Amino acid sequence: MSYTVGMVSLGCPKNQVDGEMLLSSLQNAGFTLCADVQEADAVLVNTCGFIESAKKESIEEILKLARLKQQGRLRALVVTGCLAERYREQIQQEMPEVDVTVGIGANGQIADLLANALQSHSKVEAFPEKDALPLSGGRILSTPPHTAYLKIAEGCDNRCSYCAIPLIRGRFRSRPIDDVVQEAETLAQSGVKELIVVAQDTTRYGEDLYGRLELPALLRRLCRIPQVRWIRLLYCYPNRITEELLDCMAEEEKILRYMDLPLQHCSRRILRAMHRPGDPQSLLALVRHMREKLPGLVLRTTFIAGFPGETEEDFEELAGFVRDAAFDRLGCFAYSQEEDTPAAELPDQVEEDKKQRRAEQIMEIQMEIMEKLGQARVGQVLDVLVEGYDEDAEQWFGRSYADAPEIDGLVLFSADTPPQVGEIVPVAITGAAGCDLFGVQAGEGGQ
Repeated sequence: MSYTVGMVSLGCPKNQVDGEMLLSSLQNAGFTLCADVQEADAVLVNTCGFIESAKKESIEEILKLARLKQQGRLRALVVTGCLAERYREQIQQEMPEVDVTVGIGANGQIADLLANALQSHSKVEAFPEKDALPLSGGRILSTPPHTAYLKIAEGCDNRCSYCAIPLIRGRFRSRPIDDVVQEAETLAQSGVKELIVVAQDTTRYGEDLYGRLELPALLRRLCRIPQVRWIRLLYCYPNRITEELLDCMAEEEKILRYMDLPLQHCSRRILRAMHRPGDPQSLLALVRHMREKLPGLVLRTTFIAGFPGETEEDFEELAGFVRDAAFDRLGCFAYSQEEDTPAAELPDQVEEDKKQRRAEQIMEIQMEIMEKLGQARVGQVLDVLVEGYDEDAEQWFGRSYADAPEIDGLVLFSADTPPQVGEIVPVAITGAAGCDLFGVQAGEGGQ
């Protein structure tokens, strides 16, 4: 009997890649993939368990699908991903509706595990070592066909005191460079023009396999793939921004002048408590150096407000740093007290309302900065990767080099000659509002 399978994938792009590999494994094993979970015999929830809000989202999704199961259509509910890896016992004990609970190390076995559950009508659990997680294999893209995430490593060794990722995903392990390039070539041949390079710590790539940081060498190999037009970097650790990497970005036209550089704080005292390096002076010097080396560089960062022991002085230092650095893109999150992390046991935990208020204040400062930066774009011509047409606004929309999917803004524009989705076209910017830009297609677009 052929079963239909749907998936709900939550969390970060790295988890999304795992989900795409799960879908490919299921299809190769004879399952029929189904976009509508309400029509599926089985549904996988590929969960996130990073911080409290993500855990709540995952749990809500599982409970929603459990109700679907009670209505009789759904035959098997599968939970995998970070929440399953981290809270296996709680899921097994408190969610009897879940039929299959598997850790990330069992992803390569998903088809057999699901088939077993469907045929035996029994509970299935599997939690191999995290290192058993497949780092390469077939994928069924859940992104638009012109864009794909390229995961180059798994796990993390940084041991930031607030972060549960090493507990959930295991040690840092890079994929061999030839393996990554081969996957990128396959993606490019399928129509992908934008590769978004991701890992828990992208800048650490290669250190475990080759004894040195090999991200620049990998990027130069990726730039040789003819069909690839854009290469974007996410999750870069500030301590590993080398001159070699900046030189590579300066010399290779396909590498976008965009970098996600999570800093988390600027106070030297708070960073030490986070088990992270840096202070306001060194971090500001890094940002200025990067911008000098790469004119037009768009920097995205994230900060945590309300870390244990954060005083009003620490917070004011952070607010001043945000104003001085004037990041193009920024997210600020209230500290989430995660069990089994060193920071959860620290004294002087900050009250919830104060954490939230501080995070909101940082975002208010950032919105003012982004308004100014957006207005400064007026009069420029930007290449835009076309993603679709908004019937209500009667405008095309897409992303420029300054915008990563899902987290940044859009460029909305009019065009006399309709462009093709996936095409890169020049757009003259005529206005800005919030995170978004507005414009008119300028001249002829390129493929």
